Amino acid sequence: MITLNVNGRPVSVDAAPDTPLLWVLRDYLDLTGTKFGCGMALCGACTVHLDGQPTRSCVTPVSRASGKRVTTIEGLSTTEADRVSKAVQEAWNKLDVVQCGYCQSGQIMAAAALLRVKKKPTDTDIDAAMTGNVCRCATYVRIRAAIKDAARALA
Repeated sequence: MITLNVNGRPVSVDAAPDTPLLWVLRDYLDLTGTKFGCGMALCGACTVHLDGQPTRSCVTPVSRASGKRVTTIEGLSTTEADRVSKAVQEAWNKLDVVQCGYCQSGQIMAAAALLRVKKKPTDTDIDAAMTGNVCRCATYVRIRAAIKDAARALA
């Protein structure tokens, strides 16, 4: 059994230590907001926070998450970053960022992590933080605008 802290709650799962965290979240804990995209940490659809850091859960063994705080898109608004995540989610809605939506949980997780450490991100900051988060619908302009809108709301 592996004990995790997921979205502020302790959970135990009977999974092999090398099972990707993504599959533990989706298959064992029914937290399906975190998406499978590429399985190689290249697209960002599987991004979660591990002790507040954006982490690709598709290549992270569940054993690495033991003893750490795991935050998924479902738990983002219930964490200490509540103000940040609400601003990000409101900006996403206000600017109609989502097209197909598949990548958006990963995009939002990366954006919330950025705004937690950079209150006024530049375009360069945004590009660096969002690198590797692929949007097949190419909503990058709206994603950047939403991050800037969220930053203004937090100021």
